[in-house]
Amino acid sequence: MNILVIGSNGREHALAEAYAKSKKVNNVVMTPGNGLTDFTNKKIKNYPSVAMMDFDGIVNVCKKEKIDLVDVPQDDIIGQGFVDKFKKLGFQTFGPTQKASQIEWDKKWARAFMVKYNLPVPHFKSFTNHKEAEKYVHSLDEQVLYVKASGLIGGKGAIRAENKKEAVAAIRQMAEFGKAGETFLIEECLVGEEFSLFAMCDGKNYQIVSVAQDHKTVYECDKGPNTGGMGCVAPAGVLTAAEIAIIEAKILRPFMVGMEQEKRPYSGVLYLGGMLTKNGVKIIEFNARWGDPEAEVILPSITTDYLSIAEAVTMKQLNNVAMKLDGKVRISIAGCSRGYPTDYSAVKGKEIFGLEAAMKLPGISIYGAGIKREGRRFFANGGRIFHLVAEGETIVQARVRAYGAMATIQVEGNNLHYRTDIGWRDVMRMYSNKNTANTS
Repeated sequence: MNILVIGSNGREHALAEAYAKSKKVNNVVMTPGNGLTDFTNKKIKNYPSVAMMDFDGIVNVCKKEKIDLVDVPQDDIIGQGFVDKFKKLGFQTFGPTQKASQIEWDKKWARAFMVKYNLPVPHFKSFTNHKEAEKYVHSLDEQVLYVKASGLIGGKGAIRAENKKEAVAAIRQMAEFGKAGETFLIEECLVGEEFSLFAMCDGKNYQIVSVAQDHKTVYECDKGPNTGGMGCVAPAGVLTAAEIAIIEAKILRPFMVGMEQEKRPYSGVLYLGGMLTKNGVKIIEFNARWGDPEAEVILPSITTDYLSIAEAVTMKQLNNVAMKLDGKVRISIAGCSRGYPTDYSAVKGKEIFGLEAAMKLPGISIYGAGIKREGRRFFANGGRIFHLVAEGETIVQARVRAYGAMATIQVEGNNLHYRTDIGWRDVMRMYSNKNTANTS
């Protein structure tokens, strides 16, 4: 079979590699792909001149390459209804419909759905009028709040406000997000530990794949503005088996039933972004696709043929597939242009050194993102340039490998930025458990 993966980031690179491992797959085509996606795997072919949003151009590629299955993995194109359009043309297509994916691209609708089906959410209120929103903020006790654009902003539409003054500034900032910020939410700040839980869904059935933990802020110790994700660990130890069972009973099963009742059955990858608080699990958000960088640490761990999983989902036969993982711990570190996520324009075009050497190290994989290649030379072409993934038997082994490999990579002019504390919570958990075991 021939597979099409639409996109150019680390998530799409990891997906292409997952499909390419299948013995049933002849070729994986990417539109547009990036400078690293087709570098080491001969099964993967890029169409760099076909933009991710160019539906007609992608259809022409599908016809030329005789594509058998289309994977639509990116939030903007899912929200634009690409899954529906490909299905209408007769392509076997993996991903949620536009109506089902409203759970991600419309936060106001999503929160209303969660309330209707009694899913655990933070206290919130939605607005379209800035003056009314500011009046609401001033009516509250002084507290930390989140102001969130209702539409898609590439993972950067949630602004943390430490006080009322910052909340008012965040409300006014919504105008900078255009249509996506015309409607926005003001939510209480949840206190606890975040997690990302992923499940495969076929409209009726689901299977939990793994739990990961993203590190969203640009600087160590969870400081600085939110990004698309600076690094990730999976499987993360934040949730116990008992807590996952509660999530199934109180969130996943009601979600699937609710979406069916709303006549928008959910099929594809479901991403539950949650917070483990002192009052139990609360939902931060649902996303309608793999996370990025979570995909880079979960997809390589799946030992079941990924094409078989995708086909089972599209044919509503997920219960016929037993999903298995290899049991290894993986950590990803995002290698970014200095200045990301604000102004990193000065880094564009700077040469990257050491990538090939890092790829050859034991237990290391590198997935391209904002990267351009000329022959065997690599250049920065975006904010997040690449995702370096290391595997290990423990979180400590994976971290040692990851940071050892990162030390071999440079961006011309000392322009490589990355966090040095990815996975610290699981390291603390590991040693805490050992100490508990030794004293009991």
